[in-house]
Amino acid sequence: MYQALYRKYRPQTFDDVVGQMAVTQTLKTQIVTGKLSHAYLFTGSRGTGKTSCAKILAKAVNCLHPQNGNPCNQCEACRAIDSGACMDVLEIDAASNNGVENVRDLRDDAVYTPSQVKMRVYIIDEVHMLSISAFNALLKIIEEPPEHLLFILATTELHKVPATILSRCQRFAFRRIGQEDIAARLQYVAYQESIDLDDSAARILARLADGGMRDGLSLLDQCASATPGELNAQAVYTCLGIAGIQECGALMTAVADHNGKAALKILNTLYAQGKDMAAMLDELACLTRDLMILRSAPKEGIAMLSGVAADEEARHLAGRFTDGELVRMMTELQNTLAGFTRSSSRRLDAELCLIRLCQPELTLDAEALNARLTRLEERLNAGDFSQPPAAKMPARAAVHEQEDSPPPPEDADAPPEETFPVAEEEIPVGFWAEVCAGVRRELRPPVSAFFSPSPDSPVQGTLQSGKLVLECANAFTLEMVNHPEVLSAVARKAAALLGRQVPVAAVNRTEKLKSNPNLDRLLQFGREHGEIISIKE
Repeated sequence: MYQALYRKYRPQTFDDVVGQMAVTQTLKTQIVTGKLSHAYLFTGSRGTGKTSCAKILAKAVNCLHPQNGNPCNQCEACRAIDSGACMDVLEIDAASNNGVENVRDLRDDAVYTPSQVKMRVYIIDEVHMLSISAFNALLKIIEEPPEHLLFILATTELHKVPATILSRCQRFAFRRIGQEDIAARLQYVAYQESIDLDDSAARILARLADGGMRDGLSLLDQCASATPGELNAQAVYTCLGIAGIQECGALMTAVADHNGKAALKILNTLYAQGKDMAAMLDELACLTRDLMILRSAPKEGIAMLSGVAADEEARHLAGRFTDGELVRMMTELQNTLAGFTRSSSRRLDAELCLIRLCQPELTLDAEALNARLTRLEERLNAGDFSQPPAAKMPARAAVHEQEDSPPPPEDADAPPEETFPVAEEEIPVGFWAEVCAGVRRELRPPVSAFFSPSPDSPVQGTLQSGKLVLECANAFTLEMVNHPEVLSAVARKAAALLGRQVPVAAVNRTEKLKSNPNLDRLLQFGREHGEIISIKE
C-alpha cells in the first residue's frame, strides 16, 4: 500500500529534524545528562515537527542503546514504539478526547508502572482543545507525577492553554522552517523517490509550504503524481492551479500603468486556464508585500521576501508605486480575499478588485485619497511640474475658435505689451540642451525641472534677432521662470556658449501666438483666396 511522503519520511532521530536546532539540541542534552523534565509543552505552527519530536523523545527516554541523545531505532523498545504496539506510550487526540471523564481515565491509568519500557509517556496532541474542567483535572498529576510518568503536550494555539498548565511544563517553541531548508529537504526526498525535481520547482513548493515541512512534502507528493516527467516550475503552476511569477508580474505592471483593460485581459486568460481566483489574488498580495518591503527596507528586507518575483523585477516595480498606493492595494486585496468565503461569483469579485487597483479615482475612501496625495507629493518633491501634452487641434478648428472668440477688452492705462520679431536665427547644434544642462546644475528644484531639451518641456528657448526668448507653456510656468536670478543664470550660460552677451526674456507661448503678425497675414491670405470658409467676419 502506498504511503504518503510526509509519513514515509517522518524524522526518526533528533538529527533528522529540519530547522529546529535549538529545540533538538536541548532535548538531546537533557537525555544525555539525565536531567529530564516531567512535562513538556511543544508549541508552533503546523508541520514544524512538534509531534515528530514528541515521538522521538518518547523513544529516546526508553531506548536501550541511545546514541548521543538519539534513539537507536533498532532495540526492542524503539521498534515497539514505532509500530504502535507499545501500550506504555500513548498518543491522545485532545480534539476528540476533550472531556473531563477522559482525563479522569488517563489519571487513573497513569499511576500504574509501565510493563514494557522504562517510562510511561502520554503525548497529548492539540492540547488546547481540552475543556476547562479537563485542564483542571489534569493539573494535579502534571504538577506531581509518578517517577515513571512523562507528559508531552503539543499545540498550535498557545494562547488557549491556561497559565496553570504553562507554569507546570517546560515550553519549547518550534519556529517556521525556512524556505531554503524546506527546498533542500524536498530535493533529498525527490532524490530518494527518483523524482526529477527542478530547483525552481523546489523553491516554489517551499514558498507555498509557508514554513511547514508537512505541507511541502504533501505538495511534492501531489505534483509528482500528476507529472510523470520532469517536475519544473510550469508543471507546479499547472498542477496546483496557480498563476505563476510571470502572470503576477504582468498583472502588477498593468496596475502600475493604470491599464484596466490589460489587467482584465490577463485575468480572463488565467480564468480560462482554470486558475483559482483566490490563489491568484493571494500571489498578487504576496508580490505587493514584497514591494512594500523593498521600499521600506531595500537592503535589510531581502531575506524577508517571499520570492514571488525576481529581485530585479521587484525593484523595478517597487519604484513605480508609492507607500500609500501599496498600502491601499494590500488592503483591497485582503478585503477581497476575505469576502471570497461568502461570494457567489469569485471571478466578478476579482475583476472589481483589479479595476479598483488600476483606477484609484473610482473610490473616495481615505486610503484611496491618501494614495493619490502621496503620488502628488512625490512628484512635487522631485520637482516634476510637467503636464501632459495638450491634444493637437485641427488647423480649421483652431482658426474658427480664434475668429469666434470675442476680442479682449482694451485697457487704455495698460502698458504696451512687449513683442519680439518672429524671424528666428539658426540655433547652433546642441545649444539649448547645453543651456538646460547648465541651468539645471546651477538652479535648484522646482525651477530647474522646467528646463529640459525634450520637445515636451514646459520651457523652450529660441534665438530671435539676437535675443534668447524663453517660451513658457502657460502662465504658471512663466511666473516661475520670469525671475532675475533665473534669467541671469540662463543669460550667463548662453553667453558662454555663443561668446557674446545675450538678452533673455520670458514670454507666454499662448499669448505670443495670439499676437503673431505672421499668423494674421496667413489668415488674411486664406480669406482672400477662399481657402478658409465659414469664418465670421
